[in-house]
Amino acid sequence: MKKLGLTIFLDAFALMLLGLIIVMSASSTYSVIRFDSLFHLFNSHLFKVIVGIGVMIVFSALPYEIYKEYSKPAIIVIAIVLLLTLFFAQNIKGAGRWINIGFFSFQPADVAKLILIIHLAALIEDKGEAIRDYKEGFLYLLFWVVIISVLILIQPNVSNGILLVLISFVMLYIGGAKVTHLFGSAIMFLIGSGIAIMLFAHSRERIFTFLNAVKHGGTANIQVKQALLGLGSGGIFGVGVGHSMQSNLFLPESYGDFIFAIIGEELGFIGSVIVLVSYLVLFTAGILIAKKTKDTFGQLLAFGITFSIILYAFINAAVATGLVPTTGLPLPFISYGGTSLILLCASVGILVNIAYTNAKKENAVNIIPSTSVMNEGE
Repeated sequence: MKKLGLTIFLDAFALMLLGLIIVMSASSTYSVIRFDSLFHLFNSHLFKVIVGIGVMIVFSALPYEIYKEYSKPAIIVIAIVLLLTLFFAQNIKGAGRWINIGFFSFQPADVAKLILIIHLAALIEDKGEAIRDYKEGFLYLLFWVVIISVLILIQPNVSNGILLVLISFVMLYIGGAKVTHLFGSAIMFLIGSGIAIMLFAHSRERIFTFLNAVKHGGTANIQVKQALLGLGSGGIFGVGVGHSMQSNLFLPESYGDFIFAIIGEELGFIGSVIVLVSYLVLFTAGILIAKKTKDTFGQLLAFGITFSIILYAFINAAVATGLVPTTGLPLPFISYGGTSLILLCASVGILVNIAYTNAKKENAVNIIPSTSVMNEGE
């Protein structure tokens, strides 16, 4: 278990180091033009990476069992925060609310995702077999999924809201919920998500342009077109770090949501595959931790965190390659950003603690029988 925790820690650390290199390359031109400083965005990202590593270390030292006790107050607070952001927070690019507290701004939706995963893990353990009963178990858990996901959807943050529902339903399935209950609820969520997509102009435009591209050929928008050009020009081995053409303002958000295209351009097909394999390694280690964890809460918490990371990673890569509509979701540990990166580091810290805590429990179980045998011999 300790080796699995160390694997996840080192994997996330390596991805963040790669992120620093690619963010520097992808943001330098924009930083010079916008801020008259080659290192402006890089310095900002470097600070967040340092903070994130500190957060990862702190959370890896905190016993994960304590989150059960505070999950309900935490989810109530984040629900209130999400509600208040609808009236007071700034809307960025028509897709999500941000809270600015002067020296730092964050997106409450990122915080809500981790808190909901923690709360669902606690509730599923608490309900036990009752989760298979619609009224006595499943409905209560579904209530929190609806509250948080709807508040995120109407931020508006449609992609995060939909993915959070997917993560929650997979956790409920793993936790023992009936497929019929999940299927019926999923149909209702699909209808609600479709309505939300049509209500908000930015999401409606993304879906229609994507469908139009599928029907008539071509690319969904200028970002996807330039991303594909970058990926294609990288070839097998890439053009080399710092030699990207797309980062010279040809590709919008090249250091953020579309950073995977810069990875493909500078590091080539080989580099892109290595990055994706790194996420698969993290996912495999996380699933093994979940499988070996003794308590239900720890199992579901490890699974929920691991599944959310791999899901966001491959959705981001799918967006850059034009396989799904543009979502505005960052590439975990690599994209420029603050809230998402720090929350990811906290999540990895929790995973590491789950691994180390259960490793200690295994050692304790192995030591106790040996002591008993010695006493009998005497």
